[in-house]
Amino acid sequence: MSPFPRRGLVAGVSVLAAMSLTACGAGGGDSSGPEADGNGVTKLVVGASPTPHAKILEFVDANLAKEAGLDLEIKSFDDYVQPNVQLAEGTLDANYFQHLPYYEAQVKDRGYDFAHYGGVHIEPFALYSKKVKDVSELGTGAQVGINNDPSNQGRALELLAKAGVITLKAGKDATNATIYDIDANPKKLQFKETDPAQLVRSLDDLDVAVINGNYAIEANLSPTKDAILVEEAKDNPYANFLAVQKKDESNAALKKLDELLHSPEVKAYIEKTWPDGSVLPGADA
Repeated sequence: MSPFPRRGLVAGVSVLAAMSLTACGAGGGDSSGPEADGNGVTKLVVGASPTPHAKILEFVDANLAKEAGLDLEIKSFDDYVQPNVQLAEGTLDANYFQHLPYYEAQVKDRGYDFAHYGGVHIEPFALYSKKVKDVSELGTGAQVGINNDPSNQGRALELLAKAGVITLKAGKDATNATIYDIDANPKKLQFKETDPAQLVRSLDDLDVAVINGNYAIEANLSPTKDAILVEEAKDNPYANFLAVQKKDESNAALKKLDELLHSPEVKAYIEKTWPDGSVLPGADA
């Protein structure tokens, strides 16, 4: 989830009026936030990671938005910083790229006045390698790439701990562990903290790397076909969701977009587009 936004943006195609939306915001809800134009269409500017988030939004825009009276302009970002910065500044009406632990850390650290809706999808973390086929093959001092984002670093460490590669100190788990909380490291693994977006590019120089789902997908890496360890999907707390400014939480157009993201059509699209399990509908989907 590197402060350089992708230059390209995908603009939603303007849609015809929908009678269910009024000029005081879609569906006549709270007038705060995006409002419908004279034709009853509400334009929403949504920031998203390119894959799978922007692709899911593109599906919504092409297949569901028109009938709901929405017109989506989708701005793609290659980093996990700018989508929240631009949401706070009002450049975006919403963003769709983050999970709850990251969101909560950002709100706490930066003082964002945000709200969020339910989880839409999960991208399982996985351990990849071009040098070994199993974690048991890791030699002493092997280099392990791990993200430098605190809210995801613990997630990566717990994946390794559950596989018996390391152990974590008491009370430390996916929600709060850092590399300084490793208790036992029998193979004396060397952890290389790296920006999440760079881990795929660094894989050739590492023995293994725990890679965020969206970056793995962009690199055509499949958790079921290419990974040597995969995070469990059951009871996974890392579902990604739509975030908005707190003052806009009740805006009917934004709530309608969230409703569309949780629709049976989107669930079916996710399952059809990523049949290898690299993207899974969330528990709320």
